[in-house]
Amino acid sequence: NDHRVFSNYGAILKGHGKLKEAELSTRKSIELSPDSAIEHSNLGTILKDLGKTQESEISYRQAIKIKPDFAIAHYNLASILKDDGKSYEAEISYRQAIKFKPDFTEAYFNLGNTLLDLRNLKEAKLSYLKAIEIKPDYANAHLNLGTTLKDLGNLQDAELAYRKAIELNPDYTNAHSDLGSILRDLGNLQEAEVSTRKAIELNPDYADAHSNLGRILRDLGNLQEARVCSEKIMSIRSWSIMGSYSFNREIKLN
Repeated sequence: NDHRVFSNYGAILKGHGKLKEAELSTRKSIELSPDSAIEHSNLGTILKDLGKTQESEISYRQAIKIKPDFAIAHYNLASILKDDGKSYEAEISYRQAIKFKPDFTEAYFNLGNTLLDLRNLKEAKLSYLKAIEIKPDYANAHLNLGTTLKDLGNLQDAELAYRKAIELNPDYTNAHSDLGSILRDLGNLQEAEVSTRKAIELNPDYADAHSNLGRILRDLGNLQEARVCSEKIMSIRSWSIMGSYSFNREIKLN
C-alpha cells in the first residue's frame, strides 16, 4: 500500500472538517511510513484541532526526532507548549524554528508574544522588530510592538507603532483603542477620545474601549457621559454590583 494515498485522503478529510476520520487515515499513513516526519507533524495538527493536546505534542516531538531541522514542527510544538502555559519551553521551540528558518515571520511574532508573557520586554521588542523587518505590513506585529514599547515606558514610540498598525489596517479595533489609551497617558485627551470612539464604532461591544472612554471623559470633566460608559460596560460584562460600585466610585472621587 502507498502511504501517500492515506496521507492525501487524510488531508482531504481534514479540509472538510472530518477530523476523526482524518486522524485514522493519517495514522494509517504513518503505519505504512513510520519515518515520515511530515506525517507525524500532520497528525499533530489534526490532534491539536481535536483538542488532544498531549498526543499532539508527542506527534510533533516525534516529527522533530526524525527531522531535527523541521522548522514547522518546532513552531507547532511551541504553540502547543505556549497554550499549555509552558512559556519557557515554548520560547526554546520558537527559537529552534527560527534557527532552521531565519525568515519565519510568524515564529518571530509568536516568540515576541511569548517573551512579552515572560516580561522579557527588550527581547520581545527585538522579535517584533524582526517580524516587521521581514514583513513591513504586519499590522499585528506593529500593534504588539506598541504594547511592548508602552510597557518599556517609550510612550511616543508606542504611539507611532499603534498609528502604523492603523495605517495598515484602518478597521483595527484594538489598535484604535490602544492608541486612545496611549494618547490619554500622553495627555492628549481630545485625540484620545476620538481614537477610543472609533474603536467603539468598529466594535460597539468592546468593553475595554468603553472603560478607556469612561476614564478619558472623566479626565475631561464629563462625568455624566462617563457614567453612561459605566452602564454600557455593565450591560456588556454583566459586572457584579460591587464591580459597578467601584467603577462609579472611581469616577466620582478621581
